[in-house]
Amino acid sequence: MADAASRLSALTQELIGAPPPVRIRAWDGSTAGPADGPTVVVRSRRALRRIMWKPGEVGLARAWVAGEIDVEGDLFEVLDRLASFLWERTDARSGGLSVLDPKLRSAARQFLQLAGPLPPPPPPPEEIRGRSGTIHTKRRDKQAISHHYDVGNDFYEMVLGPSMVYSCAYWDDGPGFTLEDAQRDKLDLVCRKLDLKEGERLLDVGCGWGSMALHAAREYGVSVTGVTLSREQAAYARKRVAEAGLGERVDIRVQDYRDVKDGPYDAISSIGMAEHVGSVRYREYADDLYALLKPGGRLLNHQIARRPLDHDEAYEIDAFIDRYVFPDGELAPLGRTLATLEEAGFEARDVQSIREHYALTLRRWVANLEAHWRDAVRATSPGRARVWRLYMAASALSFEHNKIGVNQILAVKTPESGAPGTPLRSLNWR
Repeated sequence: MADAASRLSALTQELIGAPPPVRIRAWDGSTAGPADGPTVVVRSRRALRRIMWKPGEVGLARAWVAGEIDVEGDLFEVLDRLASFLWERTDARSGGLSVLDPKLRSAARQFLQLAGPLPPPPPPPEEIRGRSGTIHTKRRDKQAISHHYDVGNDFYEMVLGPSMVYSCAYWDDGPGFTLEDAQRDKLDLVCRKLDLKEGERLLDVGCGWGSMALHAAREYGVSVTGVTLSREQAAYARKRVAEAGLGERVDIRVQDYRDVKDGPYDAISSIGMAEHVGSVRYREYADDLYALLKPGGRLLNHQIARRPLDHDEAYEIDAFIDRYVFPDGELAPLGRTLATLEEAGFEARDVQSIREHYALTLRRWVANLEAHWRDAVRATSPGRARVWRLYMAASALSFEHNKIGVNQILAVKTPESGAPGTPLRSLNWR
């Protein structure tokens, strides 16, 4: 097959209506496209067969995870060029361009000639398959959490760094400000918004590796119950608690938030957990947390949000993320989340968008992964490491382009009418 790159470039232009914004190198060694900037490498015709059989995001993801498509140069620049290009030309509901569109049959036939007639190889083993049961039951949620978090604490240490915080950091423009500084400041921002006081009880829902629980107990003197569905997270968090000498103040449990019955608590933190709850359970989530709080108690809900769609207000599931990263994860618009919390009885007292902060955080995580690439591959698998590199880089750009955001909602279980309101002093956390 002579000059496969030129044929791919021409077909891409026919499919998307403009020249490819990146250089293409094909399996036969040929190249085509702009000489400056990064290069997309198509290592095998198998990649094209995957795209033919599963047009759009899933086929491309399978080829990337399998190593059949790669990038030479800056991954962020490649994704930025491609993402901006496609965002302007595809509908949010389409899931990507389809080479099987009736209007593009001529191009599809040529694409098939390049791809070859054989079916694609099986999906890479990192892809979630064979899910059963009703979505967002306790059993299925535990399976989804295990897929994402029980991949080895060593891997997460390489990506997240010493802070072991897997959520958006809170950045400062000062010189020498590190990821660990930014994560410390995020945890402290949450504690200050919750107005934590010595001797109070805090429930940390989705406690991860224990960073929030440790910070709140050490710096604010509260007693913390942290719950997670990940056994590896819980073991790691318990070890950190013991080493810090905080065993009398911090209790880490492998427990579903729906099974927590030992309230009331003075405050609840939910940081980067609510994306796993799902639309069918979100009101139940809000009701459960409301019931676990004392009158006047506070909830800090830190959650990724998507932009509202024109055609409906449904929750949105990203195909690549659902199959490879967060099974059954769902993103909702900020307004929907606020409305559900209010319907459960909460009074929303503050909303802070920290979208740009998450883009910075993700870029640091990508840099950590790339710096420890060989060790990360050994700790998991080549495919899993590639999943994470793509997922984090693409997510950073989604935050930068305002396709998704992240918000901290401070909500209060306001006492009954006639009771004192929230002290004004406690609202001054900035």
